[in-house]
Amino acid sequence: MTNKITVAYGDGIGPEIMKSCLAVLDAAGADLTYDEIKIGEQVYLSGNSSGIADSDWDKLMTNKIFLKAPITTPQGGGYKSLNVTIRKTLGLYANVRPVKSLFPYVDTKHPKMDLVIVRENEEDLYAGIEHRQTNDVYQCLKLISRPGSEKIIRFAFEYTKNAGRKRLTCMIKDNIMKLTDGLFHKVFDEVAKEYPEIETDHYIIDIGTARLADTPEDFDVIVLPNLYGDILSDVAAQIAGSVGLAGSANIGNSCSMFEAIHGSAPDIAGKNVANPSGLLMGAVQMLNFIGRNEAAAKIENAWLRTIEDGLHTGDIFKQGNSKEKLSTSDFTKAVIDNLGNTPNNFAQISYPEKAKSLKIEISKPQIEEKTLEGIDVFLDNAECNPQKLGDDLSKVQSDKFELVIITNRGVKVYPQGNPLTFCTDHWRCRFMAKEDANPDATDIIKLLDAIHQAGFDFIKTEHLYNFAGERGYSLGQGQ
Repeated sequence: MTNKITVAYGDGIGPEIMKSCLAVLDAAGADLTYDEIKIGEQVYLSGNSSGIADSDWDKLMTNKIFLKAPITTPQGGGYKSLNVTIRKTLGLYANVRPVKSLFPYVDTKHPKMDLVIVRENEEDLYAGIEHRQTNDVYQCLKLISRPGSEKIIRFAFEYTKNAGRKRLTCMIKDNIMKLTDGLFHKVFDEVAKEYPEIETDHYIIDIGTARLADTPEDFDVIVLPNLYGDILSDVAAQIAGSVGLAGSANIGNSCSMFEAIHGSAPDIAGKNVANPSGLLMGAVQMLNFIGRNEAAAKIENAWLRTIEDGLHTGDIFKQGNSKEKLSTSDFTKAVIDNLGNTPNNFAQISYPEKAKSLKIEISKPQIEEKTLEGIDVFLDNAECNPQKLGDDLSKVQSDKFELVIITNRGVKVYPQGNPLTFCTDHWRCRFMAKEDANPDATDIIKLLDAIHQAGFDFIKTEHLYNFAGERGYSLGQGQ
């Protein structure tokens, strides 16, 4: 169990709420020392596009536990999200966000809400792989892997079991994204068989989000891919009372990071009005994770008692629910004064003496034989005439491939496209292997050369494979 952690005061309200949080940790006897690093806006603006100095990665990897205040990523200029960079660089694959109603002391329409969102943290659209391909069209690649899916899903099942919870829900959109989200759902069903004591169910993300916003008490633990999890966890926190109350744990097999889920709120920075609760609850998760369970319970009980006493910061203050509107510093003092006290109406918090390890081992991947069946060639062509494009492209000679379909934004436009379909300058031209052709990379190069010689501007290709008898590519809409 470590006693040295890395801390970053961040931007905006970050320094205020970090000061508050550390004061509570010290008063509770957490027995920690702090190794500070500087990250965020000032580091970005000094010319470092990553937002963190190279030397500070050593501190993160040595201390392994990181308590981070919110940061500001400057707009424009190609600055990458430091949150995403840290999560991916350090392998912090699991994002855990508990959300619980504090009714009747914090205003909410959902008094029985008590759930946990487990979000995949490294993949999906947050891979940040984007390209401008034509004058009109930009793309962002959605990457879902079997190992990444298995890690987060196994983590979610282990978390559900260790936390004494009963049900795990998977939310995805595999009625549309049948390969990527379909893989996540498939792995969920596979892993679920190893946990027969845990109830499982599944929702398409749109109706699942609607159900959560309407009746969150129906959910226990929810596991999701990255983007859906980011959105849903903010929805859950807000309908529980305030995004400002929620903490977040980012768990990896070697390092972990703990934070509030909200941003740096520069509009209220320096005014001593920010609510430190989100970062404080992230710190409670941290203490529980590193085995400081007594301090974790003491802080959470004191915090709950403070909320019960009606001593609230301005973001949750409401006449009838609240007794006094407090500044950041006064709220911090109130929590410290309540250390050793327990809530009168909320359930008293206690944690097991020993934290249970959630280090996840994934199964050895099965290598499946793949067969090249074709290639999608993407063209930049501003002439919006799919019939002419298809007729001209069909004249390109290839011994191994033939043009079978052209789509625009995923919809079939050749042959026999619908004239009402709106087209941009970005065309996916699918060439499939002729019967018994058995093409290889050399044949693809020959095809691309022929397309180039015919005067077409190809901008991207995607190989079309069959994996052990299963098609590894989607059909075009209308194909």
